[in-house]
Amino acid sequence: MNAIVCERYGPPEVLVLREVDKPRPKKSQLLVRIHAAAVTSGDCRIRAFRVPARLWLPSKIILGVSRPRKRILGLWFSGVVEEVGNNVTKFRVGDEVWARTRDVDFGAYAEYVAISEDVPFISKKPANATFEDAAAIPFGALTALYFLRKGRIAPNSKVLVFGASGSVGTAAVQIAKNLQADVTAVTSTSHVQRLGELGADAVIDYTKEDYWRSAENYDLIFDTVGKTSRRVAKDVLRPDGAYMSVMSSGHADPKPADLDLIRDMVESGSYDSVIDECYSMEDMVAAQKHVETGHKLGNVVVRM
Repeated sequence: MNAIVCERYGPPEVLVLREVDKPRPKKSQLLVRIHAAAVTSGDCRIRAFRVPARLWLPSKIILGVSRPRKRILGLWFSGVVEEVGNNVTKFRVGDEVWARTRDVDFGAYAEYVAISEDVPFISKKPANATFEDAAAIPFGALTALYFLRKGRIAPNSKVLVFGASGSVGTAAVQIAKNLQADVTAVTSTSHVQRLGELGADAVIDYTKEDYWRSAENYDLIFDTVGKTSRRVAKDVLRPDGAYMSVMSSGHADPKPADLDLIRDMVESGSYDSVIDECYSMEDMVAAQKHVETGHKLGNVVVRM
């Protein structure tokens, strides 16, 4: 099978398309033919080994010293179950799934993956979603849902989403609207219209307006890119309001059942996939470079 192999830590060019052995499922595993995989900022950090200094040594031990121990990276994917082990009870051949491999296993940047049916995040993909949609949606959606809940989002609460055009930001706008909040999105000029289409009640173009001097006061401010601080945001945050940041509010820890909640939103038509670009396997280097620009709209996907 074809796979994208990470030869060593470094820039996107360390990723090489190779032919490798096709995995064989164990008794409690599924063999999934991958149709699409998400390319996320987290994937890029692992490839480049960009980790906080305090985590450098344990990350080297877990991930590998000079190169990733698991050379086929990638976490989120969608595809079709092609084979099941003898002990598998939850899935059948032909099932269309979206899933996340275990953190230390990776493996989504390939044409096939063998994955346990008991990994926390695997289920039938939304019936109305393409494989590209199904690969793109979960990373941002589950991260956004976790932090919005942690920030005590409630119906009619006023929410400001900073960095609203990324994978987490476009998800946060839509999920907050599904939870009946009043949402203000902060983005650049080129993405203002799209954020309005996704349901934002107000959109602030940060190139034209100082959003920290807004007349509004918010119950929840969610920084999806980690470029602000509670100190900077305090003038527009209500005294009992919550400030959440993907960089300073802890690691997102969504629940497996949340994937089914997101599927319900997609199937009901109240959540749209936002894909900036779909690449082929041969163009994985370009896909990762695109993600690292920090200017993508929504998600980047690779077709396998």
